[in-house]
Amino acid sequence: MEILHAAQELKPAGRPVCVALGVFDGVHLGHQRVIQQTLADARTSRGLAVVITFDRHPNAVVAPDRVPPLIYSLPQKLRTLAALGVDATWLIPFDEAFSRQSGQTFVRGLARDFGSLNSVCVGAEFTFGHKRSGDVALLRDLGRELGFAVHGMEAVNTDGLAVSSTRIRDAIQAGEIEVASRMLGRPYTLAGLVVRGDGLGRQLGFPTANLDICGLVLPPNGVYAARARVQGRFHAVVLNIGFRPTLKNPTPQLQVEAHLPGYDGNLHGQELEVTFVGKLRDEQRFPSLEALKAQIAQDIQVARNRFGPRWATGV
Repeated sequence: MEILHAAQELKPAGRPVCVALGVFDGVHLGHQRVIQQTLADARTSRGLAVVITFDRHPNAVVAPDRVPPLIYSLPQKLRTLAALGVDATWLIPFDEAFSRQSGQTFVRGLARDFGSLNSVCVGAEFTFGHKRSGDVALLRDLGRELGFAVHGMEAVNTDGLAVSSTRIRDAIQAGEIEVASRMLGRPYTLAGLVVRGDGLGRQLGFPTANLDICGLVLPPNGVYAARARVQGRFHAVVLNIGFRPTLKNPTPQLQVEAHLPGYDGNLHGQELEVTFVGKLRDEQRFPSLEALKAQIAQDIQVARNRFGPRWATGV
């Protein structure tokens, strides 16, 4: 999949362009319906399937006090889009100047820059442009004028309710990982860049990879059995989400720490993506570091006994 940073970077060579437009946080079942329609249009017209999305949530610019925690990091989102088989993704930097552009101006520019715009597919309730001036009705008006088809796709339902990024965030925060996974259409994963920590895990004999999870939605604090793929191989993970209350830090910071039993490689600077297998226990405070060390060893054994090969190999 080609990553575009401007519409003009697409070189369709006369082929029609079919577009899926949206934020696509989580690339859930509803998003997939939109993208599958775009792929179908591209096959029918022998054209290109292009996703248009943003480098951040639009609220980060237009409503900074209402920015939702994201389900996926940007690299996760791009990987998932690529796996669906689209030809290109135009990743728009959502800044103040872009936010002032009207929906009509954006679509007219799109038709001009892509050359042969065949179709635009969005969710039925999707809005875009300055003051939400763009919607399915506007797209249909412009489609009739400029000669492209418009699809406003209805939501996908699970458990009797429409799938949405909001529902998925709520499920993750409630610890309902299986519910979130059903709406995503794949196992929920948490990904972040491995950054330097304070080295406490290594001092205790259980080195950890500390994940940068800034801006991401998280399951409830606690200790989880998880697994991660590192250099093409599955590795068991004991994942801690919390404030490390045993350390009695007066200004504790929420941390996500992944211990990979038996792994001694250097993960610093790499992205680690973990899949949750099950929760082992809630976050708790221990009377000493020695007690914490003993509990970590017990957590590893409990994960091994409870989940067996599914934990270690992903089977």
